[in-house]
Amino acid sequence: MTQVFPFASHPVAVFGLGQSGLATARALVESKADVWAWDDNEDARQRAAEEGVPLVDLYNCDWRAVTSLVLSPGVPLHHPEPHPVVTLARQANCEIIGDIELLGRAQRGCNYIGITGTNGKSTTTALLGHIMQAAGREAEVGGNLGVPALTLEPLGALGPEGTYVLEMSSYQLELTVSITFNVAILLNLSADHLDRHGGMDGYIAAKKTIFHRQTSPCTAVIGVDDTYCRAIADELKAAGEQEIIEVSGEREVPGGVYVLDGVLIDDTENAATPVGNLRENPSLTGTHNGQNAAAAYAAAKTAGIAPSVIMTCIQSYPGLVHRQEPVALVDGVAFVNDSKATNADAAARALASYETIHWIAGGLAKEGGLGVAMQHLGHVRHAYLIGEAALRFSHAIDGKVPFTLSHTLDTAVGQAFEGAKDDTGLRPVVLLSPACASFDQYRSFEARGDAFKGLVEALPGTHLDPFEQPGLFPGTDVPDSVQEGAA
Repeated sequence: MTQVFPFASHPVAVFGLGQSGLATARALVESKADVWAWDDNEDARQRAAEEGVPLVDLYNCDWRAVTSLVLSPGVPLHHPEPHPVVTLARQANCEIIGDIELLGRAQRGCNYIGITGTNGKSTTTALLGHIMQAAGREAEVGGNLGVPALTLEPLGALGPEGTYVLEMSSYQLELTVSITFNVAILLNLSADHLDRHGGMDGYIAAKKTIFHRQTSPCTAVIGVDDTYCRAIADELKAAGEQEIIEVSGEREVPGGVYVLDGVLIDDTENAATPVGNLRENPSLTGTHNGQNAAAAYAAAKTAGIAPSVIMTCIQSYPGLVHRQEPVALVDGVAFVNDSKATNADAAARALASYETIHWIAGGLAKEGGLGVAMQHLGHVRHAYLIGEAALRFSHAIDGKVPFTLSHTLDTAVGQAFEGAKDDTGLRPVVLLSPACASFDQYRSFEARGDAFKGLVEALPGTHLDPFEQPGLFPGTDVPDSVQEGAA
């Protein structure tokens, strides 16, 4: 755990005692700060008290005595309206920051790499962290990825030899006011969390703060596969303040890093050099993962890692749990756990990644329903619909895709397995990509994904590990011996 000595002896309020908030409060207590912690949830307060965290009712305290409010990123800062505790802090001119800002103030002199975007940031963060660590670098990986920043090991004493690789949500960026990222990655932008940012303009503005304070040789790595990010790239190039590397998962980018037909191409030295085939790794299927890999490659090369080493590390990347996670091949049917796809845009990326899909979708639907996923139904042979959204989704896809109202995940897995086994298409895949939150039936998308994996493990038949069967998993190259017509 990282201690936060700049706050020793100072009164610091912590509001929101979930995973990151509780880690923050513990770090501040260990750093001898005067901690005033609170949460609207009584159970959260009880857990904090049991871990020795002092509780102070932040609705009824002297805010004039508090130097800083460390706010959980899940608490509204501006929209749809500020949380009452935020208002109280502002009225007392108390600074409002997040746990990553605390990390930055405590660990100076080391390098910071930040990754943001609407989709793909968790995969890119995990992939880049894997590259850095496998290449022998001193790197800590966390942030919005699920590892609270202040639980990471301190790296400040290492200077530039230490690197924090941090996934940054738009909420966290709003609460991080002083870190300058040596490498800042913006992958893509599409409508998300608009209620928390007052619309698309506010959301874009929050994401763009990842580039604040950057000057050369700091580097901005920007995906240019959507119009919003292309406009930001053009804006930064015109300003000329930092180095810029454009990346793409689907098109040629002169001077950048891009993927064509599964091949990663490095043109940062104006040589358009093919450096590796992403199809050799079943965890990096699809054009969106091409963009993720291109961004991670660009950041790692900027950090001084040799291209050949980067590609070796990319090929050994095991994938992000619950994000297009290869689970098993059972009697020739591939199973993919994409439980982290809790919105339509994320599900659309998975649907675009495989040729013959038996799709398990549904749960607690978000605003917009299936949205952009409706544009990617061409590879779906059958849909198996679960949860509260099952009936709603059935109306949306009726006449476009055959479907079954499975209602529960266990029923859907069995039905999809039977349907996929009877499918005459090449390499059928059963894809759990719900396009929904999990809370109607599961406590989290992780619990839903774990349940899916357990159900797959229990299926009768011959089970093969996809990583031990190169070329046999959807999205990877198929050896000549198993081309159509071969035994």
